[in-house]
Amino acid sequence: MSKSILELRHLRTLQAIEQTGSLSRAADVLCITQSAVSHQVKALEDWFGEELVYKQGGQSRFSVVGQRLLQLAGQVLGQVDQAELDILQMKQGAGGPLRVAVECHTCFDWLMPSMDVYRNRWPEVELDIVSGFHADPVGLLHKGDAELAIVSELCEEEGIVSFPLFRFEMVGLVPVDSKLAKRAYLKPTDFAGETLLTYPVPDDMLDVIKHFLMPAGVQVKRRSSELTVALLQLVASKRGLSALPAWAVKGYVDRGYVAQVPLGRKGLMSTLYAALPKAIAGKHYTADFVAVMREVCARELDGIELLGDD
Repeated sequence: MSKSILELRHLRTLQAIEQTGSLSRAADVLCITQSAVSHQVKALEDWFGEELVYKQGGQSRFSVVGQRLLQLAGQVLGQVDQAELDILQMKQGAGGPLRVAVECHTCFDWLMPSMDVYRNRWPEVELDIVSGFHADPVGLLHKGDAELAIVSELCEEEGIVSFPLFRFEMVGLVPVDSKLAKRAYLKPTDFAGETLLTYPVPDDMLDVIKHFLMPAGVQVKRRSSELTVALLQLVASKRGLSALPAWAVKGYVDRGYVAQVPLGRKGLMSTLYAALPKAIAGKHYTADFVAVMREVCARELDGIELLGDD
């Protein structure tokens, strides 16, 4: 048999397609273009003379030959990744504590799975979440009470380095049988006279107020809850309107519990960042946690745009 064209990048591409269910989302995970993913798959199909990936019900499925290569990827890539981590830990040690502070209530939907993946890769890192909601998580970095903060604004403070994670849309949530549910998009004036249902955070930490309502001069009453489901129950009961990340409410919208409508003609986009003290931002164990968060979010969250460091 002639020398195989199979490379590790091919196996990673197939594995990413299987994990995300599509070529486009696999491209996001791998930080390459969709055309590069398609080219790799086509090259393998030409080499083996068999179809590897096909579409079924909007999802990418694998043929018998494709499944055999996925099996190979599962066997090989885990060993390669572990060997590389072992070498890094030999060079730098296993790392130190990595305490994570968050200002976003919905972050836990993807942060916990990310931590589970990371613990398997860096079992000796003391990974933990700083308990409670923090209005100033970057302040904890300066005081040495946390090593990483998930924030919604790019932090340019001295001694802090920020890494963009992903961009996503904030959507308006309205009762399914309201007139607003039929709108192409919501205007700030649609919130006038309504109660804005939010998490219990200051006004200046809410994008819907800072970037949507305030510029239009619209002021609203607020009612708060720590729980996403409680906010949506209030929306469904016509107690007010809300604005939350599209990925956080997708399941409720799909079940017809509430309706989502874009905020403004172009939609309201937000970005999440990981902020770390400069002293540890370049360490392999912290850089890998940022990479893991991106990988898990690209795999688990619908409709996000993965962002790179540049």
